[in-house]
Amino acid sequence: MTDNFNAYQPNGEVAVDRWLTATRLFDFGHVETAAEKWERAQLLFDTKDYTRAAQLLAEVAEEVPFQTDLRLLLARAYYHSAQLGKAEAQLRVVVDRDPVEHYAHLLLGRTLERQGRPEEARPGSGSPLLSADS
Repeated sequence: MTDNFNAYQPNGEVAVDRWLTATRLFDFGHVETAAEKWERAQLLFDTKDYTRAAQLLAEVAEEVPFQTDLRLLLARAYYHSAQLGKAEAQLRVVVDRDPVEHYAHLLLGRTLERQGRPEEARPGSGSPLLSADS
């Protein structure tokens, strides 16, 4: 469970996951499940709190390592929070497990480009990435 019950967004509004935390405030001994973390991480991602979403999603990925949609969302959270090395690592796991996951290829290409490695992002460079036109 989060220790950020009093957390606020930069605009002064209450943090989106505060209500989920409040529902467990008096439930002593409750251990947050992977599903609850996933739900809270999705809320954080939706409000563009990518860093906190990535932290939660990374925890869930350790508990449930073979969920492709989880790893894609984790990679997106890393990408949007400029943790590009971590985004690349997650995307390479997805591409290795599911070579036809087109979105993972595209996001991996964008991640490599953003890291200043456009040659690796191009199709035919020895990397199985899609072009931006795909």
